[in-house]
Amino acid sequence: MRFFSERRVRVHFVDLMERAAALGELKRFAQKFGVDALIDRTGKRFAELGLASARLTDQRWLDRLCEEPLLLRTPLVRFQHQLTIGLDESAWKDWLAAAATAQP
Repeated sequence: MRFFSERRVRVHFVDLMERAAALGELKRFAQKFGVDALIDRTGKRFAELGLASARLTDQRWLDRLCEEPLLLRTPLVRFQHQLTIGLDESAWKDWLAAAATAQP
């Protein structure tokens, strides 16, 4: 959030603890990066649930990520049709530069 606020970019922030990620939204990220990229395997919640040896289908993982937002690798950032998972300031800078040059 700080990255975008420092550049005066308006963001729509969704607190996943208050409002779970929609399955369709997670599928959009999974189509681009794969389901595994969405899972925070180093997070506390992943360890608490004992998922290290879990062998779930992609659909079951997506369902689980909807139920347990603390399993998600964040931030999930969407700009127009472009997506990133995790901190990716170089991609965000490219997005902003492209948007700036596209404006008349």
